Amino acid sequence: MKTDIEIAQGAKMNPISKVAEKIGLKEDDIDFYGKYKCKISLDVLKRGKSEGKLILVTAINPTPAGEGKSTVTVGLGDALARKNKNVIIALREPSLGPVFGVKGGAAGGGYAQVVPMEDINLHFTGDMHAITSANNLLCATIDNHLHQGNSLKIDQRRIVFKRVLDINDRALRNTVVGLGGKINGVPREDGFMITVASEIMAILCLSTSLMDLKERISNIVVAYDIDGNPVYCKQLNVEGALALLMKDAIKPNLVQTLENTPAIIHGGPFANIAHGCNSILATKTALSLSDYTVTEAGFGADLGAEKFFDIKCRYGNIKPSCTVIVATVRALKHHGGLMKSELNIPNIDALAKGIENLGKQIENVKKYKIPVVVAINKFVSDSQEEVQFIKEYCNKLNVRCSLADVWEKGGEGGLELAENVLEAIEKEDNNFKCLYDEKLSIDEKLNIIATEIYGADGVTFTDAAKKQIDELHNFNLDKLPICVAKTQYSLSDNASLLGRPSGFKINVREVKVSNGAGFIVVLTGNVMTMPGLPKVPAAERMDIHEDGSIEGLF
Repeated sequence: MKTDIEIAQGAKMNPISKVAEKIGLKEDDIDFYGKYKCKISLDVLKRGKSEGKLILVTAINPTPAGEGKSTVTVGLGDALARKNKNVIIALREPSLGPVFGVKGGAAGGGYAQVVPMEDINLHFTGDMHAITSANNLLCATIDNHLHQGNSLKIDQRRIVFKRVLDINDRALRNTVVGLGGKINGVPREDGFMITVASEIMAILCLSTSLMDLKERISNIVVAYDIDGNPVYCKQLNVEGALALLMKDAIKPNLVQTLENTPAIIHGGPFANIAHGCNSILATKTALSLSDYTVTEAGFGADLGAEKFFDIKCRYGNIKPSCTVIVATVRALKHHGGLMKSELNIPNIDALAKGIENLGKQIENVKKYKIPVVVAINKFVSDSQEEVQFIKEYCNKLNVRCSLADVWEKGGEGGLELAENVLEAIEKEDNNFKCLYDEKLSIDEKLNIIATEIYGADGVTFTDAAKKQIDELHNFNLDKLPICVAKTQYSLSDNASLLGRPSGFKINVREVKVSNGAGFIVVLTGNVMTMPGLPKVPAAERMDIHEDGSIEGLF
């Protein structure tokens, strides 16, 4: 069997101008980035075309066995295209951190991929670098302000805006800057996050226009002064410069699948430490140019889907038409207590225990009053008995369920899933609503998420977190949606509690506001905003040859 990159390198891609023409775009609507990539002008959204149907693909809690959410997203889009539907796929941009670390990219796999795969997973159109540069320009401005006299009286112990880098580098989590004497600035503690955790990334993904992006940047809380008052980016007068660095990055990127289905890839916040969705502009552009848009949200439904519904849909005025929950036999058996080495052996008992994770995620999505379809992403080790067990389980919950064989067969392997999705959209009720009112207190909003979505008994707060909540309330910065940073591997904040745990509480250690993005970040457990590399990074398997061909990139 060919590797993902070998399959991608054998793709017969259409010129991107032809892909753009297929969805009604003219040459004046796009900016070319080579033969097979382009950016779409924001003016396209001003044409006022009615929006199509939006299909969200989410999943159970991820496991080392893999779920293939992006693969199913691409395969479903290709399947809808095979059924002669006008469809666009909308995905997030991969981060270099997981590409060179352990997780891999986010362009699908097998015969359900977005191409050119090497470009998408590496530098693509430079959006990540623009975000990194804008973020670090603001950091440099803060330190320069301290060096030049600190007229805003910034408390150097309470600078909350950190530098970023789009590589996993644990050594940069905690740093000291400004060393080397007076000429090199004011010494202080600092640290780096990965670029996808940056508030600038979140702002890019939640902005509705270039001017909205600039306004959001201006409202970033960068620090607190010596009297405890928040200091905003606009007080440093660099919001225009940051927006200037983002003038091209804000435009959605157009590429294609192996089957030449149009795909828009734009923005890439992680769902465990950020809000986990591609940009509002990308999704709304896709909706305006197609009858069906297939998009995805990061990790499991408890993280990505919840944030998609409660943050992205709220700010984008978006109403999803259907949600697909991806599960695999192998992953459900892992949730049932099996080791990775045991997952290829049929085991109904482990499956029966682990399937409760799927049941909880179905329950979670149903709380938003939209149709749900389950996709069983096929692996060669799946037994017919195990697949049938999942189908019967879903049938008892009155949920449509399909076996998706898109990794091996591309769109052809997703035709049954596509039919179930179309039927769910047409025949089932859709009364979409957000889970909570953002005007509630931080404690109330978080308690609703913890009890309703995670199944927790409640929430506990450190003394520091309680103080931070009180402070945000005093500054009227608390009436925003909640973005929980927690492990993706469990419904709880403890990665070892698999399946559908009970009798636990969510433990909050820090609360901070991303005022420009428009949400409150709640950090739980030991989630890191700067990941580290594994013992054997994926980078060690990669190489490039004299003719420019690449190997080891999946």
